[in-house]
Amino acid sequence: MENHFSKSIASFLIVLALTYSGCEARAVGGSKSTEFIRTSCSTTTYPTLCYSSISSHASAIQQNPKLLANAALTVSLDTAISTSADMVKLSHRAGMTPREVGAMRDCVEELSDTVEQLRKSMVDMKQMKGSNFAMMINDVQTWVSAALTDEDTCMDGFAGKYMNGGVKTEVRGKIVNVTHMTSHALALINNYASLNA
Repeated sequence: MENHFSKSIASFLIVLALTYSGCEARAVGGSKSTEFIRTSCSTTTYPTLCYSSISSHASAIQQNPKLLANAALTVSLDTAISTSADMVKLSHRAGMTPREVGAMRDCVEELSDTVEQLRKSMVDMKQMKGSNFAMMINDVQTWVSAALTDEDTCMDGFAGKYMNGGVKTEVRGKIVNVTHMTSHALALINNYASLNA
């Protein structure tokens, strides 16, 4: 009985050791991926936000600059879609001045353009190959830059002292977030482009 118990304990310890070493190996690989993301995000304007928004994709990104740029673009697109939906809801809020209603309508249109430009960028990133890389990466950079401009234009519509503080503050908070995500995407796309120039 004691011999059987000793063998069971020994087997358990071997399984435990193998499981632990497998977890440790995954953690080391995962830490290389997260460190790659952290280092890459350090080149962006908002490195902490960049890292926190993309690091959950570390296992898919590994240490691949194209996959990193794609992940940043995906986060930017998801944020733009969510923000666009929020702005549509906000545009129906009662009590806004005619000036706010006009700015909101323009902002909803600008965000719709942003979503479309980011979607086109995603398509182009997937179709990129060696022979068409320069042309396609240029298109992606142009689309993402245009999306960033549209986001800024939306915020500009709420500038000035005649806008309601509550609406202006709410719009600004949402637009700043999507602008930061798009800025990260553009920086990481530019980094990827420079590696393949």
